[in-house]
Amino acid sequence: MQTVEIIGAIIGLVYLYLEFKASKWLWPVGVVMPVVYIWIFFQSKFYADMGVNIYYLFASIYGWIHWNRHKKSELEELPITHTPKKYILPLTVFGILLFAFIAFILARFTDSPVPYGDSLTTALSILGMWLLAQKYVEQWWFWFAINIVSCGLYIWKGLHTTSILFAIYSVISVFGYFKWKKMMHNQSQPTIASVSSSTENPAK
Repeated sequence: MQTVEIIGAIIGLVYLYLEFKASKWLWPVGVVMPVVYIWIFFQSKFYADMGVNIYYLFASIYGWIHWNRHKKSELEELPITHTPKKYILPLTVFGILLFAFIAFILARFTDSPVPYGDSLTTALSILGMWLLAQKYVEQWWFWFAINIVSCGLYIWKGLHTTSILFAIYSVISVFGYFKWKKMMHNQSQPTIASVSSSTENPAK
C-alpha cells in the first residue's frame, strides 16, 4: 500500500504543478492519477473518495476537451475568469444536497468510518473539479478546504504519505489562487498595451 501511495503522491505533485501553471497538460495526468487513488481509497474503505476519483477520470477527459476547444476560436486558450455570480446560489444548493445524499448513502449502506467527513470532501471535490474545468479562479478556495479536511482524515486513517501530500496541497492552494489571479490580470495587459501603443504612435 505504501508503495502505491508514494506513486500516487508523485503523480499528484506533478498534477498540482501543472494546475498551478494553468497548463492544459494537467488533464492527461488527471486521467492517470484517479486510477491509482481508486485502488488506495478502496483498500482504505474511503468509498466516497473512491467514487469521486471515478468522476475525476471522466472530468479530466471533459477538461482536456473544453480547454482545447478554444484553439478553434479566436482565443488562443480558455481564459482564467471569476465564477459568474449567477452560479453561486445554484452551486451552494447543489453542494448541500450532494453532501446530504452522499452522507446518507455512506452512513446507511457502507462501513465507512468517517461518512460525514468523506461526504464533505467528496461534494466539494465534485464542485471544485467543475470549477477547474471552467478555469474559474475560485476553484482554489474549494481545493484549500478539501485539502485541509482530507489531511486530517488521512492522518486519522493512517495514510501518512497521502496526508503529507494533502498538507502540501493545502499550502500550494493558497499560492495557486494568487498565481491564477496574477495570470488573469496579465491576460488583459496585451490588449491594453496594444491600445496604448496605437494611441501614442498613430500611423503617419
